[in-house]
Amino acid sequence: MTDATAPRRRTGRWIAVLVVVVVLLAGAIVAAEFIARSVVTSTVRSLVVKNVGLPDDQNVDVSVAGLVLPQLLRGRLDEVAVSSNDVTLGPITGDVRVDLRGVPVSGDAAADGGVASVRLDQDQLKALLAEVPDLPASTVTVAAPDVELETSLSLFGIAIPVGVGVTPGAASGDLTLTPSSFQVGGNAIDADTLRGQFGGVADSVLKTTSLCIADRLPKGLTLTSATVQGQDLVATFDVAGGILNDPSLQSDGTCG
Repeated sequence: MTDATAPRRRTGRWIAVLVVVVVLLAGAIVAAEFIARSVVTSTVRSLVVKNVGLPDDQNVDVSVAGLVLPQLLRGRLDEVAVSSNDVTLGPITGDVRVDLRGVPVSGDAAADGGVASVRLDQDQLKALLAEVPDLPASTVTVAAPDVELETSLSLFGIAIPVGVGVTPGAASGDLTLTPSSFQVGGNAIDADTLRGQFGGVADSVLKTTSLCIADRLPKGLTLTSATVQGQDLVATFDVAGGILNDPSLQSDGTCG
């Protein structure tokens, strides 16, 4: 007499085996994904430390969006973010974050592009603005939405203290400081009133000041904006994808 339950037992065993295989495969994929992500982030960190000239013990955070394994198979990483504090880029020292899109795995091709931001605290901004001739950088304070500084204008041979609020920005890759508010004797006045009181002497505080930094940064970085956020100045750069493999974009730019 045939045992009718035998086929059911065999089916049950095959299902159990299949479940075990699926679980093992899932575990292997998870492990492979973990290893791949670890290798990629470690490699990117090493390249950043080497190419930017950072100390070996510099804390550099690297993150890759999405699953890494499929991106490796396609040969490009969709989004890679790199961040570190107190990094020096040419004349700028601050907390840096770089977001790149379409980063080639091989390293011998261009990325799709990206953006970088550098956050400067008040002391770091003072150090940068000290490079601007005749700007009283030591008096600079940062408070959103502007940067404030103290200077003086001569009236009948007497130096009159003047407070100036300037709005940071960017033009043609240069950092700009555009006067937006004024104080004389603790009283807020507008640009016309200031000029009326001091005449042509006021021109020095009424004009927009520019600082070119392109000659000390790779050509692949272009300053696109500068804003005050809280008590920090945040400078944003466009990053050319070719900076990864084009020596001309890796060399310093020019001013003028």
